[in-house]
Amino acid sequence: MPAFAQELKEARHGTGRLLLVVDLLDVTFMDGSVLDPLCTAWEECRERLGWLRVVHSRPGPLLVFRAAGLVERFPRYASVRDACEGVLADRALERRAT
Repeated sequence: MPAFAQELKEARHGTGRLLLVVDLLDVTFMDGSVLDPLCTAWEECRERLGWLRVVHSRPGPLLVFRAAGLVERFPRYASVRDACEGVLADRALERRAT
């Protein structure tokens, strides 16, 4: 099992509500191989009354999510803090500008 998928699986241990933030800020290359583990984790989070949010700033993740039709499932968060607070990247920029 690839390291990314293994880490996502390990992050979902235990029971109860599940809130996950996946930080892709340092990722320089991403392809569709991340989609299955991300979608599996997203579904489990939803089943456990939680969420999975993805932090990214480079074009790669957005292109992969867009090609797969998953931009609404995995909207962009600019930082881990914004993801924890539920502030989307575009809203964070607006908030910081005022």
